[in-house]
Parts: sequence; structure tokens; C-alpha cells
Amino acid sequence: MRCLPLVIGAIAAFTSAASAQSINLTGTYRCIQACRDGNVGAPAFVTQNGENLNLVTEDGASYRAWPDFTAPNSRIWIDARNESAVYSPDGVRIQFDDGRVWQRDLGPPPPRAVWRRTSVVVGR
Repeated sequence: MRCLPLVIGAIAAFTSAASAQSINLTGTYRCIQACRDGNVGAPAFVTQNGENLNLVTEDGASYRAWPDFTAPNSRIWIDARNESAVYSPDGVRIQFDDGRVWQRDLGPPPPRAVWRRTSVVVGR
């Protein structure tokens, strides 16, 4: 009976740690390193719904992933590949155990603002 509060506390800590993903990784990424089949620059996609993630790799393969229970605030686990990946605190990079690196595709930069001077002629 003395162990019951300890067991309940351990279960609560494990449950809250597993659901502690800190950032939404949903978005389009570009493979920038160690890409499969030489697909450097190919798009990859992450869709996050709560804790569940769906990944579409640069070669079109689909996988399910979720926060890694050992480090839920910085890693995801892809069970079908028996692989994990670490993501940056801002969600811009995802680096997989096999060396692949995805970087978030933020799109082209906005166009530069062009300021034109007009000459004003003051009365003569």
C-alpha cells in the first residue's frame, strides 16, 4: 500500500513527459544533406496532429512518427525505420540518425522595397 502513491506519481510523470512536444513541426522542408537517391533540395513534408506526425520523405515514402519518450521536447521516433531524429528548438531543422538533414522551406524572400525620390521644385 505504501508503494501506490509512488506508482501513481511515476505513471503521471511518464504520461506528461510523453505528451510534452514543444513545437509544431508541420510544414514543407528541403533535404539538404545525405538525401536518399541524391535528392538534394527535394521537398519533404511533415504534418503534425497533436502528438502524431506524418512524414513524407524526399523520395516520397510515408512514415508515422511521434515524440521520442526519452526526449519528447527535442526528438521524434519513426518506428517503421527504427530511427529517431532531433529537431532544432525553433523547428527549422530536423536531423535523422542516418545523417539526413531537412531544413524548413520558408519560401522566397519578400521583394525588396524600392524607394524613389521625387524632386520638388519650390516656387522661383
